Amino acid sequence: MPTMSPIPTGRSKNRSTSYDQTPEEVKSIWRRVDAVCFDVDSTITPIEGIDEIATYCGVGKEVAEWTKQAMGGNLPFKTCLQERLNIIRPTLDQTKTFVKKHPPVLTEGIADLVAALRAKGTDVFLVSGGFDFFILPLAEQLQIPPENVFCNRLTWYYNGDYAGFDENAMTCANGGKGQACGYLKSTFGYQHLVMVGDGSTDAEAAPPADAFIGFGGVVIRERVRREAKWFVTSFRELTDELPVANGVHS
Repeated sequence: MPTMSPIPTGRSKNRSTSYDQTPEEVKSIWRRVDAVCFDVDSTITPIEGIDEIATYCGVGKEVAEWTKQAMGGNLPFKTCLQERLNIIRPTLDQTKTFVKKHPPVLTEGIADLVAALRAKGTDVFLVSGGFDFFILPLAEQLQIPPENVFCNRLTWYYNGDYAGFDENAMTCANGGKGQACGYLKSTFGYQHLVMVGDGSTDAEAAPPADAFIGFGGVVIRERVRREAKWFVTSFRELTDELPVANGVHS
């Protein structure tokens, strides 16, 4: 996926990080949604990709605590990302072997939801702080094109050793998912763009996303559950809320 530079979202530092919306208002936006941005880890897949490759590389326990801090919003996301990668230091060969041994696993109901959204003409994007080697196979399984994926990218030295990650990617820092949503709205003119995810960095995306829906079908993060105006524990809840024509979600 081409690397995109950070794009201003128009959010001031003093602006609230969430809309003053009721659950019914969020559901109304969802029924009219023209673009959906899904988080990936613990949302469209039950796996936390960075935790899994950490386990594969033998440092799972050390990395899991950093992931908990990142998802709970207790520390800057970029700091947690750097610290976790400095512990793992995955080689190019390790990432390739990991993907072969861990084929894509989708959360129950996400394939039906994406199909229902696509049938009604809604554009679907993946917006994640995870990495392309893990995310692109999931996107392919859901028939989401690579250009609709915003995520991070590892870099390696010529011998395949870990060198770092692309720090110009939008989603490597707090506010990055909001930048991606703002970019999509300004570029394509979406009027009802919704962010769906399980973590605090997902909740931060609204605004500029027109609404945030908290997802707890894999893990319930109490801060997100409290702050989300609409919190669901299955994708079926979202599919059922879409308009139905002739008995078929469209």
